[in-house]
Amino acid sequence: MKTEWQLQTAKNKLSQVVESAMRKGPQTITLRGRPAAVLVSVEDFKRLSGSGRRLSRFFAKSPLRGAGLNLARKTAL
Repeated sequence: MKTEWQLQTAKNKLSQVVESAMRKGPQTITLRGRPAAVLVSVEDFKRLSGSGRRLSRFFAKSPLRGAGLNLARKTAL
């Protein structure tokens, strides 16, 4: 199955584009030969948007946690 669709083809075969997004991953829709939009499955969207995640949990899982970075900011110019 393809992963890039011209807009008119995507409109005509919307159910196939959705099925491809669910099975194969993100589907790019082009307009005048240039990428214009991406259709993703609900699962991919939830994973990418991070809905429901807390910022503190994100930082706690960071690979830089405990790396000893100095993140203090200078307050004077």
